Amino acid sequence: MKVLMINGSPRVGGNTSIALKEMEQIFTAEGVETETIQVGNKDIRGCIACGTCAEKGKCVFDDMVNETAPKLEACDGLVIASPVYYASANGTLISFLDRLFYSTPFDKSMKVGASVVVARRGGMSATFDEMNKYFTICGMPVASSQYWNSVHGRVQGEAAQDAEGLQTMRTLAGNMTFLMKSIALGKEKYGLPEKEPAQRTNFIR
Repeated sequence: MKVLMINGSPRVGGNTSIALKEMEQIFTAEGVETETIQVGNKDIRGCIACGTCAEKGKCVFDDMVNETAPKLEACDGLVIASPVYYASANGTLISFLDRLFYSTPFDKSMKVGASVVVARRGGMSATFDEMNKYFTICGMPVASSQYWNSVHGRVQGEAAQDAEGLQTMRTLAGNMTFLMKSIALGKEKYGLPEKEPAQRTNFIR
């Protein structure tokens, strides 16, 4: 089992890292391999809807998005984590995820997804909902915890004081591990659900 963790914070070693490290401890104890990629401090532009990825199978901008694509294809689970800025995820992370999900042609069905949000106080639930949409459009089961997947903290290191938030992270990692292992067993015994041919309906013709 392998989990890919995307840190959308521009701050290395910040409160978002504390939340992910708490999950990583559980994954390691359960024998799940993890890899964390920091994207919030990178220069990543947004999608321009050029359609090149449909022809080439990768994004026209050859940067960290294309480097991460094979890691996403190989993983069993994906964690995306972000600090909250103006009741939304970090814009760099959103640009990264838009291009990563849109440009990759491989099937993401039944990879387990989990989003994690970190903030001083407000905007967490809006950001949590925003990030979960990447999973639900791709047939990825969403892992849940004992509460919404959030940790509170403002200055660097303050998240370590949020005992409930850290417990939520540990529970999330445990639940995610259970889901990944259960899906692997289900695939082995039953295979993946059959898919119908895609139906595309435009609102304006």
